[in-house]
Amino acid sequence: MIHHINLVTQNRPEVLERVLRVVRHRGFTLTAMVMDCKGGVNTLEIQVEAERAIELLTRQLTKLLDVTECQVTTVLAQQARG
Repeated sequence: MIHHINLVTQNRPEVLERVLRVVRHRGFTLTAMVMDCKGGVNTLEIQVEAERAIELLTRQLTKLLDVTECQVTTVLAQQARG
């Protein structure tokens, strides 16, 4: 499954490292990332892939102090071709 997640975070140097560490520790593979910095706020759009439930990741991301918003925007099921 491919999941798209939008994050709003504080503009601090260690935030990206913390987000990526949580993604890795929860068993998700990061497949795409776009980050925009405006003022004191970062918007981070990430695409992750795994067969695990996305809630396992989003619950941990919302616990990070510098993450102010975490929202799953789409979930696409990959179709098996036979």
